[in-house]
Amino acid sequence: MTKIQQFLTQFIEDESGLSAVEYAIAGSLVVGGMVSAFISLGDSATIGIADLCDAVNGNSGDGDAACDS
Repeated sequence: MTKIQQFLTQFIEDESGLSAVEYAIAGSLVVGGMVSAFISLGDSATIGIADLCDAVNGNSGDGDAACDS
């Protein structure tokens, strides 16, 4: 066997870096899920807070700018 074949064989059989790659992929999936959840929940929370502000101020939620600050 030549040195190149030995190197390639050892490289293919070496699994020492796989767990780090797996953790990186899993972490990126978790972060992606969190970002999408925050985006969708953020819109709902903004609408809910605006409705609450309108209710506290006695507005009907008709677009009055009193709570838009």
